[in-house]
Amino acid sequence: MPAPTRRTLLALGALTGLQLLCGCTDDHPAAPKPTAADPDRPLRLRQLAATDALLADYDAVLAAAPADADRLGTLREDVARHREALAGTLPSPSAAGPSASGSASASGSASPTAGPTARTAAELAAAEQRTAALRLADLAVASPELARTLASVAASDAAHAAALGNTTAPAPSPSPSASASASAGALPAADTAALQAALAAEHAAVYGYGVVGAFLPTGPQREDARSGYSAHQARRDAWQRLLAAGGASPTAAAPGYRLPFAVKDPATAAQLAAHLETQLTAAYADLAATTALREQAAAALREAALRAAHWGADLPALPGLAAAS
Repeated sequence: MPAPTRRTLLALGALTGLQLLCGCTDDHPAAPKPTAADPDRPLRLRQLAATDALLADYDAVLAAAPADADRLGTLREDVARHREALAGTLPSPSAAGPSASGSASASGSASPTAGPTARTAAELAAAEQRTAALRLADLAVASPELARTLASVAASDAAHAAALGNTTAPAPSPSPSASASASAGALPAADTAALQAALAAEHAAVYGYGVVGAFLPTGPQREDARSGYSAHQARRDAWQRLLAAGGASPTAAAPGYRLPFAVKDPATAAQLAAHLETQLTAAYADLAATTALREQAAAALREAALRAAHWGADLPALPGLAAAS
């Protein structure tokens, strides 16, 4: 038999190398990588159950008052979007149709805050308020990302309740000034950065509300602008004190601010107020992911969302979470 040529030996060597590289994969498939357990799973299941109960309330009211389908349908779409955001990576059925609201039992357990099924818009508004309270109850133990979502959804729930006529004042929010003394020197670096961003947004809001008030005639709107101006001044001052108490140098206001559009009359002044509050929701959604300031951030996010809606903003389903909405 003739001796193998150099070309044949090279070809055999290449084939042998190929077998060594990929032949073993047929007999010994790679083991799947273990999936890390979701630490938020119990919270997500509880929140999904509450959301399903709220969807059931919307379906009941829609069935009893079909004339309100347009108004209530839009709000229900927001709640369905809340469900998607809260589910995260959990397998969940579509909440687009009425049947989705019947899946509360599949989510783990019925909502502990669910009352009798709502039949009127007023009862639906009360259900929205109860659900918002449940979001905030889980805020402290949630992961940073879920905390952002809970704060955003709670703000949306509060805006829904207001749109449905529930003007009940929410429970008093934590005082930023009280937090300043309690948390002095205890803010982690990430919390400090998020708080500086919120402070910068408040500086811009204070400036912007000065412009808003200048273009509004004497009356209810101007009083609303005055109230907003004072509220943002107070929160700005509280954040400055908190940062200083923690040893950080508070972000200073800019020498001037460029308006997003020309303000020349009451209508554009109201649009500017709505824009300012909408921008603040993003800053406070980020602050809600911090470890030390979640409750204060969630309260500020809710207030900004309510003011934005009051000034005519078309709030997304997840205020402050632009990337997710």
